[in-house]
Amino acid sequence: MADPTLNFISCPDAKGAHRMAYWSWGDAAAAHTVVCVHGLTRQGRDFDVLAQALVARAQGPLRVVCPDVAGRGMSDWLADPQAYAVPQYAADMLALLAELKPQTLDWVGTSMGGLIGIAVCAHAKSVGAAVRRLVLNDVGPVLEWQSLLRIGTYLGKEMHFDSLQQAADALQIIASSFGPHTPQQWLELSRYMVKPDPQGGVHLHYDPTIALPFQAITQEAATQGEAALWSLYDGITAQTLLLRGAQSDLLSPQTALQMTQRGPRARLVEFAGVGHAPTLIADDQVHTVASFLLD
Repeated sequence: MADPTLNFISCPDAKGAHRMAYWSWGDAAAAHTVVCVHGLTRQGRDFDVLAQALVARAQGPLRVVCPDVAGRGMSDWLADPQAYAVPQYAADMLALLAELKPQTLDWVGTSMGGLIGIAVCAHAKSVGAAVRRLVLNDVGPVLEWQSLLRIGTYLGKEMHFDSLQQAADALQIIASSFGPHTPQQWLELSRYMVKPDPQGGVHLHYDPTIALPFQAITQEAATQGEAALWSLYDGITAQTLLLRGAQSDLLSPQTALQMTQRGPRARLVEFAGVGHAPTLIADDQVHTVASFLLD
């Protein structure tokens, strides 16, 4: 399959505007669009395997759009680091939807991408769209505090590597909770996580200041935010699939169970041997998502 096309859209922010990059697979004129949004430190090429599988399996024209959230990948870094938060990200996605004008819209969100999706579900109608089917990948209204502390230990640290392979080896250690992958899969997962360094070698692709608003979150503030997230979740009308790594430290079994009992009453699928978060590369993970979106 051909490589995805790289596109850009201008998104307003408090300091003016920034460009958000997005990768497009399949038929750009398709009425059915699946938007896939990555996690906190990742980027849109994480979904290469899933996007190709969806396009190949679809019975009709399909477009799969995978944005690089602001501050990551090919997107601009924000002038104000405090804007690195879900409200700005959701506003950017609404601007994207206003441009794409999908007739049928599905959403796949991993971790942070799922939180953005929950927010977009509440506001998509303002740009003439509505999420039909929603995949929340290892995330919910309650984010376990110990997991946030774990993420904070590596978030925003500048890392330099002599080669892509060295970067892949280091990232495999940091992201060991992603579950088992072949060396080639880890290499591909890492390829778009780094950029050439002017001094030689490579460095991580994202703006290290994304850590500032994250590190400012207190346990009290996180707890207070749960009520707002539950309110948004309870308002979701999209058919919802909830994926959970069976060893996840971010999405607890208790929260996952609650999500099957309220709001859209998500269907829960757990993957053994995986923590936070499934990468949607393994065959069983791809099949689960594709069946939900396309069958």
